[in-house]
Amino acid sequence: MTLTSSPIHPVHHRLRAKTLTLLVLMVVFGSAGDVLLSKGMKQIGPVTDWSAAALARVGYATLTSPTVWLGVSSLTLFFICYLLVLSWADFSFVLPASAASYVIVPLLGFTLLGESVSLIRWVGIGLIAVGVGFVGTTPPNTTGVNSHASSSSAGAGK
Repeated sequence: MTLTSSPIHPVHHRLRAKTLTLLVLMVVFGSAGDVLLSKGMKQIGPVTDWSAAALARVGYATLTSPTVWLGVSSLTLFFICYLLVLSWADFSFVLPASAASYVIVPLLGFTLLGESVSLIRWVGIGLIAVGVGFVGTTPPNTTGVNSHASSSSAGAGK
């Protein structure tokens, strides 16, 4: 008895490449969007007055902030990628794998926003990175590549 690795079926290879591409885009767009929203809201300033007039001023400043709109646009692109990848990959794979943004955001906060990140936060971020690495070694879809197509065609004859 010899142990050999079975070749990866071309459909599975394309699925994995497609999934990886969208996960990378999710991390990039999600991280950029979060940082841009943070920067935009810091530019507007803290909300300290909860009167209707003050909230209207903050609302107007938010809606007219180019930085906030860049953040919203980036998060919209993240959401589109998220919807696409969820159409074929397992949720239990996508969500943990996309948690790579939890590593990127503190790095961006530290370098671009001048935030202080404590040692205990870096340790937690390291644990998240290890978990993302574990999830990344598993197949993105455990329910079968054509599970939707086969379930749709099964119901077509009724």
